[in-house]
Amino acid sequence: MNKVNDKSLVSEEHNSEFTYNENKSNLIISFERIAFIFFVFFIIALVFSSKVILLSLEDKVFIKKISKKENFRSSIIDKDGNILAKTVPVINVGINPNLVIDKEKLLITLKLLFPNKNFKKKMYGKKFFYVQKKISQEKLEKILLLGDKSFIQEDKIARIYPNSKLFSHVLGQIDDNNNGISGLEKTFDYELTTSRNPLILTLDTDLQYLIREELLKSKDIFQNIGSAAILMNINTGDILSMISLPDFDLNKRKKINDLRFINRATKGVYEFGSVFKTFTIAAGINYDIIKPETEFKELKKRIVCANNPISEYDDKIPSDLTAEEILIRSGNIGSARIAEKIGIDNYDKFLQTIGILTNISFDIEEVGETQMGRWGKCKLLTIGFGHGIATTLLQLTKGYSIVSNGGFEISPTLIKKDNYIKGKRILNKEVSKKLNPILRKIVSTEEGTAGFANVKGYEIGGKTGTADIAAIGGYSKKKINTFASVFPTSKPKFALVVMLDEPKANKDFVYNYRDGRAPYKGNWRNTAGWTTVWVTGQIIEKIGPILATKY
Repeated sequence: MNKVNDKSLVSEEHNSEFTYNENKSNLIISFERIAFIFFVFFIIALVFSSKVILLSLEDKVFIKKISKKENFRSSIIDKDGNILAKTVPVINVGINPNLVIDKEKLLITLKLLFPNKNFKKKMYGKKFFYVQKKISQEKLEKILLLGDKSFIQEDKIARIYPNSKLFSHVLGQIDDNNNGISGLEKTFDYELTTSRNPLILTLDTDLQYLIREELLKSKDIFQNIGSAAILMNINTGDILSMISLPDFDLNKRKKINDLRFINRATKGVYEFGSVFKTFTIAAGINYDIIKPETEFKELKKRIVCANNPISEYDDKIPSDLTAEEILIRSGNIGSARIAEKIGIDNYDKFLQTIGILTNISFDIEEVGETQMGRWGKCKLLTIGFGHGIATTLLQLTKGYSIVSNGGFEISPTLIKKDNYIKGKRILNKEVSKKLNPILRKIVSTEEGTAGFANVKGYEIGGKTGTADIAAIGGYSKKKINTFASVFPTSKPKFALVVMLDEPKANKDFVYNYRDGRAPYKGNWRNTAGWTTVWVTGQIIEKIGPILATKY
């Protein structure tokens, strides 16, 4: 019995070994489950990895677009390489009010950091607001030290203008999407966003600064609401300076709806008055109708055309004058008589030729168009002395350049060129030869109207223009005072045209003569000879040494 029991015991032991095999089978099932779960996770990981790769590729494409259009814009520099506009990385800092733990405490902190700003309404009324765009490194470090998670930092690319207001009307602006919306930024938007090369201008920063300073001083003296000036090389068309006041800070992008900020140098259209008398004389010489010595006898002080009177501005002007004397003394009646001799067809053709009656193609789009109405007998007479025709300062500068440079065609430009091709002659060469000495006498002689611009050493010539500003039903008493100058008259190289918008006579201002005469105080005349000419003289005194040594 014991043996049987022993065998039975052995059998049970062997059975336990078979039990081990069943346990092994159970382990195999668990491994299969683990493999299946691993496979599921592998597929999920693969899907997510693919998604990440695709997103990274999309980001690269996006970044490339940003680099081309939003993050990149070539610099704009002046003729000497000074940076006028440049794209740089900046940091904007904002706040998500929903993440702020203690809003009142944070408002106190912000007030200390930004004393001129009030964030209370934004803190309680917005989901996000900017604390400071283009924040300084110093302010950024102070904010980071607060350790507040509600602050959001944005790395951006911004356009900066180192000279602030100095070139505002010329350079123009860009919008938040890096698109040019005015000035050169708009005209050359494609070039600036696709080329790595800077846009090189003809402008000179030193000249721009000096001229602007004198125009700002003129506002203090004559209380004009605005002004403009263009300095141009009359042989190449290169514009060395172009200013319109008031101007604005390009680094503070705003919508400018106020008409005071119009570009008075290119967009503003004005009647400039007697500066047109130069064109009248030039047209007469060009068509061989008059010569400087041609006499006009018994000129009346007043004539009537279509029931509208035309009078001399000064009754002291003699009744017998030569064509040259008419221009020097700025005679209205004599200029009307010369225009009458020239005729409508010739005068129209002449003004077309020098660019007064044709739309000018220019480097910025903000350009006005000449307004004059229809030609007629009376229109011919009034245009002869600068009444009844309105144009831009840019076109006026071009016209003066052509009649002074030997009669050669030019195209005013702000963009520097490697090579210049001289324009064809479009006027009789006798025009400049005979006209320039007359312009010089307007400045250098006692009979002339521009003595305050007679800066020694520069042979300045030019013509004054005083015009009433048109109003509903007629003309107001407000003035546009202009002086168009060229120098040196023996070999003209520069044209400087200056305009003051609504200046006022200053009875307390003291005029210091350059010829040694005693100072003069108490002027009541609101004419170009006593306003714009004075400013032009001051400008040439400042810029003359630069022009003489640099150009």
